[in-house]
Amino acid sequence: MLYLGVMSGTSLDGLDIALVEQGERTRLLAHHYQALPDDLRQQLLDLCSSGTDELARAALAEQAWARLVAEGINSLLREQNLQPEVIRAIGSHGQTVRHEPTRGFTIQIGNPALLAELTGITVVADFRRRDVAAGGQGAPLVPAFHEALFASPGSARAILNVGGFSNLSLLEQGKPAKGFDCGPGNVLMDAWIHHQLGKSYDKDGAWAASGTVQPELLKALLADPFFQTTGPKSTGRELFNLPWLMQQLATQPPYQPQDVQATLLEVTATSIVSSLLQAQPDCSQLLVCGGGAHNKALLERLQALLPASEVSRTDDHGVPADWVEAMAFAWLAHCCLNGIPANRPEVTGAKGLRVLGAIYPA
Repeated sequence: MLYLGVMSGTSLDGLDIALVEQGERTRLLAHHYQALPDDLRQQLLDLCSSGTDELARAALAEQAWARLVAEGINSLLREQNLQPEVIRAIGSHGQTVRHEPTRGFTIQIGNPALLAELTGITVVADFRRRDVAAGGQGAPLVPAFHEALFASPGSARAILNVGGFSNLSLLEQGKPAKGFDCGPGNVLMDAWIHHQLGKSYDKDGAWAASGTVQPELLKALLADPFFQTTGPKSTGRELFNLPWLMQQLATQPPYQPQDVQATLLEVTATSIVSSLLQAQPDCSQLLVCGGGAHNKALLERLQALLPASEVSRTDDHGVPADWVEAMAFAWLAHCCLNGIPANRPEVTGAKGLRVLGAIYPA
């Protein structure tokens, strides 16, 4: 069966669309990237914090988002010479604009009804709220998929996704998959380099590598209570954002901008490694996916902090790092349509297994 998975993450850079074949395993057949226009990116970013006329602005933004997804899907189908009728469903994550499970809600906008109309394909969406309704964090949802894709007999493996935020999936033979958010992935590094240099991201981590980690700043940043908690836990832009960083910097002496960037990379690496060693001290392999897998300086730092483990990209294990999450939401759509529970209570803290997603027929 053929499915499409659509992922638009907290980095707000663009849409990842994956065409997969779902058999005994999930196999990537093709993919398409659709960049977010600057005005839509800003609209979505603005919705991550309170403002005037939010309901109307959210409704208009999700219409634009759905039209952009439909454009990307139709392009991918044309490239592959496929008709919509051969796709069983689209698994659409939507765009997260608020994630506050401690207050009982998580919000992903994306107008799946409009997406079904524009593509003529059944859409499965709204994957996170059922888990939150069952008392869970609603995130991360990918550990079950990581388990299906990457579990290896006899080894303690961890799968690390680094997008705007970082999350770990812990895989060990004979034990249920576990996982949790570690903290900021790219979100603070992206925000700082944009604030200072007008760039959207730090290519290869080169700017961070040119700076020096500042121990006092690092200590202050890692003092946030989130880093002291253990899973189940998840986080988002509600906590870690540019205003949060500026507030922390205001309590410190002035630093060179590149030293701040180096320290932010260290926050990402340290929060990942400390979480991993606490939860899976015998980890032998760390497989990295997401946009952060391209950050050479980050991967080198992770390897230095984990000398007893092999750090590699998921590409080295047959799955391109850029497309793992989009593939996951294609798989989640498959699970929903077949009545297969796809959350993991050990990961999210939900009261039990749940079938995730809402179905919008073509």
